[in-house]
Amino acid sequence: MPPSVSSTKTLIDVAMGRTPADLVIRHGTWVCVQSGEIVPDTDIAIKDGRIAYVGSDASHTVHKETLVMDAGNKYLVPGLLDGHMHIESGMLTVTEFVRAVIPHGTTGMFVDPHEIANIFGLKGVKMMVDEAALQPIHVWVQMPSCIPSAPGFETPGAQVGPQEVAEAMKWDGIIGLGEMMNYPGVARGDEKMLAEMDATRKAGKVIGGHYASPDLGRPFHAYVAGGAEDDHEGTTLEGAITRARQGMKVMLRYGSAWHDVAAQVAAITKLGLDPRFFILCTDDSHAATLSQEGHMDRVLRHAISQGLPPMTAIQMATVNTAEHFGLSRDLGLIAPGRWADILLVDDLNDFHAEMVIAKGQVIAKNDKLLFDLPAFDYPEWAVNSVHLKGKLTSEDFRLGVGGRFEKVEKVVVNAIGVIENKASTRHIRLDVPVNDAAVHVDISRDLAKVALVERHCATGGVTVGLVQGFGFTESCAVASTVAHDSHHMLVVGTDEGNMALAANRLAEVGGGQVVVKDGKVIGLVELKIAGLMSTERADQVAKKAVSILEGFRACGCQLNNPNMPLSLLALVVIPELRISDKGLVDVTRFEFLPVVQGPSV
Repeated sequence: MPPSVSSTKTLIDVAMGRTPADLVIRHGTWVCVQSGEIVPDTDIAIKDGRIAYVGSDASHTVHKETLVMDAGNKYLVPGLLDGHMHIESGMLTVTEFVRAVIPHGTTGMFVDPHEIANIFGLKGVKMMVDEAALQPIHVWVQMPSCIPSAPGFETPGAQVGPQEVAEAMKWDGIIGLGEMMNYPGVARGDEKMLAEMDATRKAGKVIGGHYASPDLGRPFHAYVAGGAEDDHEGTTLEGAITRARQGMKVMLRYGSAWHDVAAQVAAITKLGLDPRFFILCTDDSHAATLSQEGHMDRVLRHAISQGLPPMTAIQMATVNTAEHFGLSRDLGLIAPGRWADILLVDDLNDFHAEMVIAKGQVIAKNDKLLFDLPAFDYPEWAVNSVHLKGKLTSEDFRLGVGGRFEKVEKVVVNAIGVIENKASTRHIRLDVPVNDAAVHVDISRDLAKVALVERHCATGGVTVGLVQGFGFTESCAVASTVAHDSHHMLVVGTDEGNMALAANRLAEVGGGQVVVKDGKVIGLVELKIAGLMSTERADQVAKKAVSILEGFRACGCQLNNPNMPLSLLALVVIPELRISDKGLVDVTRFEFLPVVQGPSV
C-alpha cells in the first residue's frame, strides 16, 4: 500500500530535519538504478520502514534515538525482485522459501501459485495469499490462469475460470493474472481465456504471459494482441527481439534447470536493444539450488558473466520489475518515499549481499537470518491430497501393444525425449521389439518407462509411456507428485516393480519425491502440503532434495537437476511431447498420439 498522508508528512519532516530518522546509513556508494549512476559517499535516512532522504549528508536527520550505521563505502543496492516464480517448485512453503532467499538479497517476489491451484483451486490460492501477507519482505501473488492449462488434454484437481479470477482480483496481495499458458486458446479467441484477461484488465492489473511455441508468426502476434504483457518462455535471441519489439517485457529466466539468459541476453550486449524491457527471473528454483547457490543474486552473477554490465543486470532485477508491475512508487529503487529495501554489497561483479534491509529493518547479515519468521497453520485438506484407488503393482506399469500388434516382431513407438536444462522435450520415434505382447525398457538405448498415476480422485487410472534421455543404467525408479501442471503422480523407471514400490511409498508419506534402486528407497523428500511443499525448514528440505539428486546419479543419470525435467513430463503446454492422465499429447499439434504407433516397416 502507498504511504498515507500522515506518513508522507512524517517523511517530509525527517527530510527537513524536524523529526529524527529511525535508521541512517552513512558513507555508502549508491547504485542509483533510476539514473544509471554510481554515486559515492551517500547517506540514507529511513523512517517507519520507508526512505525519507538520500544525499551526501543525512546528519540533520540524526538524533540520539537514531540508529546510525556506517556502510564503509560498500554499494547500496535496491533489494532484488524475482519477476516470475513458483514457490512450490522449491518444495517449500511461502514462509520457508522466504527464509531461504532473504540472506541472498531477495526482498520482493511475484509468485504464481499455479501448482497449488491445480490441486485445490481458489481456496489453495487464498491460503498462499494469507501466508504471503505475514512475511517481512514483499510477496505478491498472481492469480493463476488456465486451470486446466490445456482443457481436454488433462484433468486437474480443481477448476479455475473467469469468476474465480474476478473474485481474486479484489483481494489484497493479488498483483495480476498468472502466466496465460493456453496460448493456442488465446489465438483462437477462446472465450474463457479472454474473460480471465478481461477481468484482470478491469482490475487494472498485469496479465502474465507464457508463449512456449517457437512459431513467431500469426499465432504469436494474436497472442500478444490478446493482452499478455510479459513472457518468460523465450529461449532464443530471435524470440527475445521479437517479444521486445511487440511491447512485451522479456523475462530472462535462470532457474535450477531452465538456463535461458545466455541465448537471449545478446539482444542487449551485442545488438544494443534497450534493456528497460528486459527483466530477470528464476521461474523454478529447487530447494538445493537456493541452499547451495542462491536466488536472484545467483541470477545476477550469471547475467553479468554473460556480458551484461552490473548496473544493467541490477536494473533488470529491480526497477524494471517494479515498473512492470506498477510498483515503482513503492520499491525497486533507492529514493524517497520508497520502502527501505536495501542491500550492502562489496563487489557488484561478484554479487553477494553482506547485509539485507527490508522495510527498514536489518533482517539478514553475512548469510544469516537475524530473526525468526511467523508460523502458519495449514488446514487438514492441505496435507491430505494423495488419493490412490489402491496399492499399485508391477502389472499397472505394463505397456501392452494391443491385440493388433501382438504377433508383430517390432513396432514404432512415440517417446518423450528429455533435453537437459530445457523445459521443452523432443518427440522421438523408435523401432522397438515386442515381447510377450508388450514393449519393454531398454537401458542400452536409454529407453525407460514413464507413467502418470491419477491421484486426485482415486480413479485408479495409470497412463504408461516411454521416455529417453535420463540415462538410467540401473534397475530403478523415481516418482514425484510434483508433476506440472495437474500434479498427478509421475513415475519414471527401468523396472516395473521398482516403479510400483516408488508410487506406493509416496502415497504412504502424503506426496513428495522418491528414488528406488534395486527394491530399496535411496532418496526421499516428503511434501505433505498438496504433495508439493514440505512442512520442514528450508535447510532440511534442501538436504532431502539433495538425496533425490544423489539418487538419480546412483541410477546412472548425469543430467543437471534431473528432477526438474521429470516434473515437467506432464506439462501439456510446452512442446513437443508430454504425458497426461488422458494419454500421450503432441503439444505442437495439440492432439493425442498412441504410444505404439504401428508395426515397424
